[in-house]
Amino acid sequence: MPSTKYLPASPDEVLKLLQDGSYVAERSLATVLHLALQLRRPLFLEGEAGVGKTEIAKVLAETLGRRLLRLQCYEGLDVNSAVYEWNYPRQMVEIRLSEAAGDRDRDTLAEDIFQERFLIERPILQALKPGLAGPPVLLIDELDRSDEPFEAFLLEVLSDYQVTIPELGTVKAPAPPIVIITSNRTREIHDALKRRCFYHWLDYPNAARELEILRLKAPNAPEALAREVVAFVQELRKADLFKLPGIAETIDWADALIQLDKVALDPETIDTTLGVLLKYQDDIARIEGSEAAGILKEVKRAAAAAS
Repeated sequence: MPSTKYLPASPDEVLKLLQDGSYVAERSLATVLHLALQLRRPLFLEGEAGVGKTEIAKVLAETLGRRLLRLQCYEGLDVNSAVYEWNYPRQMVEIRLSEAAGDRDRDTLAEDIFQERFLIERPILQALKPGLAGPPVLLIDELDRSDEPFEAFLLEVLSDYQVTIPELGTVKAPAPPIVIITSNRTREIHDALKRRCFYHWLDYPNAARELEILRLKAPNAPEALAREVVAFVQELRKADLFKLPGIAETIDWADALIQLDKVALDPETIDTTLGVLLKYQDDIARIEGSEAAGILKEVKRAAAAAS
């Protein structure tokens, strides 16, 4: 593994780094990731759910030997959950003990209970603190699920890598963390935040890259089965479905078929395992039966023609 403070010096080294973490990336992704790392800019990854956006942060933390801090966004996310909050139960205990001892006046006590030892650090504040292994990887996951006020708050963090705690002052990172922001594009993210980041759209992989991913993530799958699974999923993504299957679903489906001791796809197996691949009943109802059989027939015909 590289030194903990190592950063890849070229897109080729980024590709190698991701490969070491079993992540198959296109060169365009490796290039923008290289630039984000070297120029210390956040990387904003947008794309459909299940295309591997979150996994990039995990692989970076693992291969670079950095701490991974994950902030999972949701509606109503606020500073208390994302940055810091005071440990009120401990503060109350301190107040009660001080009152019982009578050793401090109110002004002194007010200062004492707002010291760093009473502070609960959340992911963003933790990311601004130095570490022996180097700046951590901060994953701000699914930012589009948060509210616009929280998105606006991030502007200070991403502009100056600092946050202000009224009782303690400003905490500024000695070195910027590696920031990966993801969005499933359920809503548009404001341009002001995007301008502070490098941007990359992560699409569904083509058949060759998805097969390479499947070989890495489901190595026990027979080659013929892996090829049929990838070809079937690729065709399925052309259908008008509410939620298209991502790479994660492809891997799960292959694992399920291995568990069932399947070496090739057949209509009955597809129908009985569609719940692994598709997550909405309307999508399953549309595909199962004749539609799935038709896709499988086309997959096998194409495989026979290519052999």
